[in-house]
Amino acid sequence: MNSIFGITKDSFFKKRFHNLAYLPRWIIFVVDLGIVFIAILITHLIITSLNVSFYDHHDVYFGYAIVLAVNAVFFLFYRTYAGIIRHSTFIDGVNLLISTTTSYFVLLAINYSFLLIFKDKILLTTGLFISYVISFTLLFLFRILVKYFFEKYMNFDDKKQLTNAVIYGADANAISVANALRTEKPSRFKLLGFIDKFSQDKTSKSILNLPILNQNRNIHVVLRAMKAEALIIAEKSLSKEETIAIVEECLEYNFKVYSVPLITDWEDEKQISNKLKSFEIEDLLERKPIVLDTKTISSQLNGKTILITGAAGSIGSEITRQVLGFNPAQIIILDQGETPLHSLSLKINSIKGQIKIRTVLLDIRNFEALEKIFVKYKPHIVYHAAAYKHVPLMEENPSQAINTNVLGTKNLADLAVKYGVERFVMVSTDKAVNPSSVMGASKRIAEKYVQTLQNKLQQEQNSNITKFITTRFGNVLGSNGSIVPLFARQIQDGGPLTITHPEIIRYFMTIPEACQLVLEAGTMGNGGEIYIFDMGQPVKIIDLAKKMIRLAGFTPNKEIEIKIIGLRPGEKLYEELLNDDSKTLATHHEKILIAQEIHADYEFINDTILRLLHKIESIADEEIVVTMKEIVPEFKSMNSKYVALDLDNIL
Repeated sequence: MNSIFGITKDSFFKKRFHNLAYLPRWIIFVVDLGIVFIAILITHLIITSLNVSFYDHHDVYFGYAIVLAVNAVFFLFYRTYAGIIRHSTFIDGVNLLISTTTSYFVLLAINYSFLLIFKDKILLTTGLFISYVISFTLLFLFRILVKYFFEKYMNFDDKKQLTNAVIYGADANAISVANALRTEKPSRFKLLGFIDKFSQDKTSKSILNLPILNQNRNIHVVLRAMKAEALIIAEKSLSKEETIAIVEECLEYNFKVYSVPLITDWEDEKQISNKLKSFEIEDLLERKPIVLDTKTISSQLNGKTILITGAAGSIGSEITRQVLGFNPAQIIILDQGETPLHSLSLKINSIKGQIKIRTVLLDIRNFEALEKIFVKYKPHIVYHAAAYKHVPLMEENPSQAINTNVLGTKNLADLAVKYGVERFVMVSTDKAVNPSSVMGASKRIAEKYVQTLQNKLQQEQNSNITKFITTRFGNVLGSNGSIVPLFARQIQDGGPLTITHPEIIRYFMTIPEACQLVLEAGTMGNGGEIYIFDMGQPVKIIDLAKKMIRLAGFTPNKEIEIKIIGLRPGEKLYEELLNDDSKTLATHHEKILIAQEIHADYEFINDTILRLLHKIESIADEEIVVTMKEIVPEFKSMNSKYVALDLDNIL
């Protein structure tokens, strides 16, 4: 019976033993000797019941005392008492076997020594063997029973809080995961079994007393049949595509899914439960890993001075971390945000090695202050990631978009030419393509300026001219202010998740992927190129929202609502990577293409920008936007108060 007079066995043991600490080791030592003594008594009863006469010349009890003493010596020598009984393992059993076996052979040697000296044995050889077998059996059984008792009755974790889980995999990695999860305290999972994708055997098999199921049905059917709540993927042979398929099936049917590192990546097996992690949305991007041309990148960055603007932002900070790996002489990290720049400085100072890190708090709109940096440090390569990027905010503040995204870029580009920078790599956006917003148009103007400046330099046939390179990519998962952190916060707050339109789609990359391609593209070409990145398949935002809700363990539109709020000013349904009249050229990297844009005239672009900057503080937002549309004729405002200013509407 599990309950007597309303008292369950769990509560009975919990009240009495919950605070039971580990026993002192000397008590275990004494218990082990007591077990050996019991084995001696059992042996004595067996021998006497067989009517075998003991040797008369020596006291039989003296012999038994020697047996106890020898076993005690080897218990001490092999430290069989030192292990925590409730956590005994196979190694503890082997250690015990070695100790008792050594004791047996030493006792045999003592017995035959007495035979040689006194012409008589102190104990029967058969009795020694029986005592040895019984001693080891009882010692081993004692440990098994204590371990079973603690696992069965002393596990006081709230079983209602444990997650019923199945491990996907049945290899050494999966078994090690299961062992680690079963022994870790406090427990998070109650393991129900294993799924083996390679097994075709219909007979029942088990590991660790847990059933092994072959994958003859869909994963969700197996999980539901086992009344599981989660799947832990520990099968190391799964491909990326197979893993994504399993994860999406689990999410579709509201099962939690976790990944686990390989055994070789574990630092501490006892902490493996902490290393189990839910799949992130980044893990479900269907793309192959990017392979970098590290040799070329290293040859361009090694020993150089690198200036990174917007270094405290998501892209800038990742570029900084990746550039560190190519051993430049020094890195100048420049940003106008004091707190994030300080945080970045603290992080990279701990891993910089011999590389000099210069931290510069500065606004790129300040030409004079910026020039002092070029004079002082003489950078060889500039990665320009500083920009205002939030579409609705820039729609309300077009003068700030021009001042930072256009003037800031112009300042840097002009100084790069003046002070002989080798390469200038500008980080742009797909929103600059057929722009529908002030932010996108400001980035397109910046692109045009560096392109036309490059053309001007090439026409002048200057020697050692700066190579201006533009990189253009879409949304970056996890970047500051992007959709993924927003959804994560909304899920944490209990919803709703706000989506502007049910049909809106976007291209996505991870931050490391984007920055890897920026570094790679920065090594290519002769200047003037706009490099676009293979962003994979576009993602429907509403599908992204549903996946994130399921990854968090909730059901879309039941526990967490998805709310449609309408397109924001300047926002498109579909982002593009190329202008309508553009074509692409392949490069040696399969994920990087060159956009062939129609080149504008430098004098027109420069004069128009200067005229706009000269009067920007005194004119209305509408006049700023009109001038932007002159520079970028393909700029067609969407969902914005500036729609009426489009050239088509004016005409």
